[in-house]
Amino acid sequence: MLPTVSLLLAFTFLVSIAGLFVLIWSISSGQLSMGPEAPKVIFDKGELGHPEDPAGSQAQLASLESALQGSQRYPHARGLGQPEDIEERAELDRVARQPVLYLTLSSLLWLIVGSVAGLIVSIKFHAPDWLVDSAAWGFGRLRPVHLNAVIYGWISMVGMGVSLWLSSRILKTPLRGARWAVWGTHLWNVGVLVGIVSLLLGYSTGVEWLEFPTFVDGLFVIAGAMIGIPILKTIQDRKVHHLYVSIWYIGAAFVWFPVLFLVANIPGLHIGVQHAIINWWFAHNVLGLWLTPLGLAAAYYFIPKILGKPIHSYQLSLLGFWGLALFYSQVGLHHLIGGPVPTWLVTLSIVSSVMMVVPVISVAVNHHMTMIGHFRALRHSPTLAFVVTGAMMYTLVSVQGSLQSLRSINTVTHFTHATVAHAHLGVYGFVSFIMFGSLYFILPRLTRWEWPFPRLIQAHYGLALSGILVYFVFLSIGGVLQGLKMLDASAPFQDSVLVTHPYLIARSVGGALMTLGHIIFAYHVLVLVKRSGPMRDRPRFAYRPQPQQRGAGA
Repeated sequence: MLPTVSLLLAFTFLVSIAGLFVLIWSISSGQLSMGPEAPKVIFDKGELGHPEDPAGSQAQLASLESALQGSQRYPHARGLGQPEDIEERAELDRVARQPVLYLTLSSLLWLIVGSVAGLIVSIKFHAPDWLVDSAAWGFGRLRPVHLNAVIYGWISMVGMGVSLWLSSRILKTPLRGARWAVWGTHLWNVGVLVGIVSLLLGYSTGVEWLEFPTFVDGLFVIAGAMIGIPILKTIQDRKVHHLYVSIWYIGAAFVWFPVLFLVANIPGLHIGVQHAIINWWFAHNVLGLWLTPLGLAAAYYFIPKILGKPIHSYQLSLLGFWGLALFYSQVGLHHLIGGPVPTWLVTLSIVSSVMMVVPVISVAVNHHMTMIGHFRALRHSPTLAFVVTGAMMYTLVSVQGSLQSLRSINTVTHFTHATVAHAHLGVYGFVSFIMFGSLYFILPRLTRWEWPFPRLIQAHYGLALSGILVYFVFLSIGGVLQGLKMLDASAPFQDSVLVTHPYLIARSVGGALMTLGHIIFAYHVLVLVKRSGPMRDRPRFAYRPQPQQRGAGA
């Protein structure tokens, strides 16, 4: 036990020291300036007061403009900025196009693979005799395929792609070393492919969230570093002085994840109970210190950008960032309540989980106050609908996580389907929704083409939202009933299984809805990238970097 606990404490100490130096640098260089210009750094001249959403149809954009025009703080401005600014943004998109599109298309492939595997696994809960002729189709192999394809294939890759684009756009600097990201994506895809094939063949570590064989881990370390190099180089060569809060989140995520991954995958160091501690420390921090920063970085950019107004409070945005950095690193060990681990270690995790309410509430208040008076815009902006829904899910899943870490509640929900529902609300309802919205905004910029079928965007949103709600609500209810049955000493264990049956069927219905939405989304993206589908009567924006094309502007 001592080596693992000592490693965690040493890691926490080193991170704290590094954070202190970063804080000192940020204060001395004015990065924590609360001046009125800090939240406006994402806008070019003439953009304030002007709503923007490349995913909207002509009618939607007109309705969005009408809905926001009477409630903006700033005079309404026509156009998307000065021509020279638009030319500059077009150049930024040109440089970022290859790595971002490569990461996006790769992530969609793994999203479909993970979704199909997850749906099969879900059906097996209430139809266990289905697909039993081959070991590769068994629950023990397909379940880790689903988890790893979604985490490392879909959400990590799309998050990195969105981060590359955001870094270039916010820093107003062409992506430096974009080829590093392309080669890194090659290696990352190889890692995911080899890992999934290994799992199907029965080669697994047997440790949740770390199932890929050890020889695959090295590929992720090298590939992640290569994809992160352009972001760090672009930050170094940036044309703007102030680092917007989204860049803080992105930069921190690309620093935190390699450390988490390396510590959790050191061969032979963690055994037995020590490995369980590291396992859940890593698993929870993948969501909190990798996926969450990537999701919040996108939300802090797209919500104000689409509305044409700065974020409500820049102070709150920085409070949310530093609160996440301070409290989240020790969250996760509440999954081991009742296990043979030091009580003080579990209690520290519970306290950290409860303290996460501070950054969560700061983010929730900030997003809500930015949106207040503008919620009608959700009807007219596809990107905003996805991103704001994801931001709301972030508040819900985070508060739920803090409550479920308490021993009194954890006693009921632990070892039940409620934990699975909670995890899906975080990874899908929060992060994936924000990433869907981000892609609806970004891809027309990169392809210079409009989304060909606006109704497919609505169908995707409806299927994804209804799917995750059905999945979360019914599986949460079934999980609570399951936990209560297991706590009833007079009830046979079989009752705790039978009580979940109708809720497991509902889980499969929700999973099927989400999978159908993913197929529609992937098809729509492929049509867009091929620059095919029906055309509009005229370009959506007044300026076109390529006049001969009738696609989306810069």
